[in-house]
Amino acid sequence: MNTLYSIWFAILGLSVVLIFIRFIAGSKIQDRVIALDMFTTVTAGGLVLLSAFMESSLLLDISLVYAVLSFVSVLVIARYLEERRAK
Repeated sequence: MNTLYSIWFAILGLSVVLIFIRFIAGSKIQDRVIALDMFTTVTAGGLVLLSAFMESSLLLDISLVYAVLSFVSVLVIARYLEERRAK
């Protein structure tokens, strides 16, 4: 079972590296916002995986709050960018 967790953590680590590259290489602000949203989604998934590995339900609650805050922040950023584009 530990091998399976190691594989999943490696996949999450690789995805974080690829997301970071996309964040840096993004030519538009929208690309960077999407990369930031992907990073927070992968982080929430990592917290869920860590919760299963450590058998701790507290990390699930933290992951849920983190995901909700991430969703709200992306909505706020999108609204700001939409208003800025309209001007």
